[in-house]
Amino acid sequence: MHGIGLVGGTFDRFHSGHKELIESGLSECEFLEIWITGDELAKLKDNRIHSWEQRSNEILEYIGDRSSRVSTNILRDWIGPAKEHQNATAIFCSVETVENCIEINRLRSESGLKPLEIFPIEKTPSWDGQPISSSRIRSGSIDRFGKPWIPEFFTTMDAYMTDEVEMALKEPFGKLLTGPEEDTSVAIQKAISQLGGVQAPLIGVGDVTVLGLEKENFPADIALIDGQTKREKWPQSNEIDHSLYDHFLECHNPPGRITRSLLEALELALSKWKGNRERTLVNVLGEEDLAPLIIHPLAPIGAIVLYGQPGKGLVLRICDEESKLTCRNLLGSLDFH
Repeated sequence: MHGIGLVGGTFDRFHSGHKELIESGLSECEFLEIWITGDELAKLKDNRIHSWEQRSNEILEYIGDRSSRVSTNILRDWIGPAKEHQNATAIFCSVETVENCIEINRLRSESGLKPLEIFPIEKTPSWDGQPISSSRIRSGSIDRFGKPWIPEFFTTMDAYMTDEVEMALKEPFGKLLTGPEEDTSVAIQKAISQLGGVQAPLIGVGDVTVLGLEKENFPADIALIDGQTKREKWPQSNEIDHSLYDHFLECHNPPGRITRSLLEALELALSKWKGNRERTLVNVLGEEDLAPLIIHPLAPIGAIVLYGQPGKGLVLRICDEESKLTCRNLLGSLDFH
């Protein structure tokens, strides 16, 4: 049993893989120093990474009544205290970062310190066999347990509306930005003023929303249209400028359903944005009203979803783990056949 062990990392969206790493440390050491990347360094990697305080609190909440056996500390560079720590005798890392630990031991040797025993820990696999990682969670691919956000029913079946889900969708799913129905620019401008320097995609759902964003010179990164508003043909749909988008897709999605066709179109549109920040216009043959239910599970953390609320204005919702969970639960309440 080692006296003091070291482990370092960003520890964003504390997940099952992090738990494995920390449990390995506690099983081999009486005391574990957990070095968490500081905010300044973490934000250079991804500005969606939670604050150091939140990341530390999530770890300590998991540790619970074993808190006397750990400390959380700010890691200001990739080495931290490991190269000069006088009392530590072990270091824990993922298999991918073993070389960093070998370099740390080389630096310790140069300073006349004993090498740390290196404990490489295999990454925890997710549902698809790929490792659970904070970056995959932020990208929207998996939850903190490595599970998919889209129910597996969608692999072979379409989803049909139920009374339960219909009732749940009556309330705006996000922040309502009010504005007169005859002048959509009021609500659109309110939405744009709240976007700031967001690096995640802006997803517009509905012809009125998509055209309104275009008129403000702020076209959506992913735009869904169906040529209708309030389930009636909308003549102004013809004003939507297809040339603003890098890709044009069509999918079939009858009213009251979420089809594989819609799901696949959204997956492709998101992949185009993630790859080269390319915009996509998706023309839905049928209706796009239920699209937000699968947009949130598919989209990266931080994505902005805008859709119209007839007679009231626009609904803005930033995609986060809560919105993903809510939509996954609602999707699970649909009928599949």
